[in-house]
Amino acid sequence: MSVTETLNEGLKRGYKIVVPASDLDAKVNEKLAEAQPEVEMKGFRKGKVPMALLKKQFGQRLMGEAMQEAVDGAMNDHFEQTGDRPAMQPEVKMTNEDWKEGDDVEVEMSYEALPEIPDIDLSDLKLEKMVVKASDEEVQEALQSLAENAQNFEDRKKGSKAKDGDQVVLDFVGRVDGEAFEGGAAEDFPLVLGSGQFIPGFEEQLVGVKAGEEKDVTVTFPEEYGAENLAGKEAVFSCTIKEVKEPKPAEIDDDLAQKYGAENLDALKEQVTERLEAEYNGAARQVMKRGLLDELDGKVSFDLPPSLVDAEAKQIAHQLWHEENPDVEGHDHPEIEVTDDARKLAERRVRLGLLLADIGQKAEVEVTDAEFTQAVMNQARQYPGQERQFFDFVQQNPQMRQQIQAPLFEDKVVDHIAEKADVTEKEVSKEELQKAVDALDDA
Repeated sequence: MSVTETLNEGLKRGYKIVVPASDLDAKVNEKLAEAQPEVEMKGFRKGKVPMALLKKQFGQRLMGEAMQEAVDGAMNDHFEQTGDRPAMQPEVKMTNEDWKEGDDVEVEMSYEALPEIPDIDLSDLKLEKMVVKASDEEVQEALQSLAENAQNFEDRKKGSKAKDGDQVVLDFVGRVDGEAFEGGAAEDFPLVLGSGQFIPGFEEQLVGVKAGEEKDVTVTFPEEYGAENLAGKEAVFSCTIKEVKEPKPAEIDDDLAQKYGAENLDALKEQVTERLEAEYNGAARQVMKRGLLDELDGKVSFDLPPSLVDAEAKQIAHQLWHEENPDVEGHDHPEIEVTDDARKLAERRVRLGLLLADIGQKAEVEVTDAEFTQAVMNQARQYPGQERQFFDFVQQNPQMRQQIQAPLFEDKVVDHIAEKADVTEKEVSKEELQKAVDALDDA
């Protein structure tokens, strides 16, 4: 078997692979010899079928397997010897299309090699990390929100009209065509007006009612309503209003803290402070990450595989076009032109992607099974009731697994770089951090 270089320009590589007919014949005979002891054929005992007959019966099919294995073996040997890593799947095609048994097999292989990535002294990187401390006002505001979510309802003054946000306690009976229907009645039902708990139009008609009042509420069930016998039907609910109550936020005290699982109010304040500062830290990390990528982008230069840049540029242009044309769904649209800006951004992304991958590989950064599983679980929550199907889909779809794993790997590499870099913390206000985050979207 011979491998001859035919192209070596930049990152582009081309090779001619010749597999001698004698090598193919030997591989076919080897496969037949392996199978012979188990072969049964009419007129012969098991394992006693002559090799010539086996070759006549199965040789042509095995020849195809032998060709594929020989070419794959030659490619693997080539990459092992040269150290080349193809940027994308190599293009392989047979050149002697008039091949017949007894001829050598001639194949052309072409690919773009990944470039050599220069080493970087990560300790030379100078980064700034914004730090925001949660103020007393912010903590108090968060506690007030928790108190409102844990609100109670107290009776309004006698004769008061119900307002949006009030709770009305009522008995009701619903009828369609004058007949009561199953599930359409309740007693002492507490309903918060504006909560959207009932079908559209019901709660709005109860705004202004008083305790002791009786009122008929007429609504139409949605066409897609779950119960087919009610879908699209008009219904009249006879309501008796028993109580009208106004919302009262819970007191910010130890009782409130215990409702949220904290031992006392001080412990709840500490939890709220930690949560707020964790949110700020996450935003600050994104700002620092952009600074880190900008620093790296300015420190390295190497050839980029054109195929990777082209694919990334087309994807960016496609995404930008859909953002500008949100009404168009799918891919039924004219061919999208790749702009200079899209290509420039693609070059940056490819360069940084290759660099981060190289740094991560050299540092032996890995995404653990536990980290991957947690990420899948987080995404599965977006599909309530279908979590198991989502898990199965991820397990069976290598591309989906890669889409989930890639950002996890990148974040771990960024953390590794930040640990080695010279990082200065700068305390800023929440507004300054938000301005920096907004600037990321504008860039």
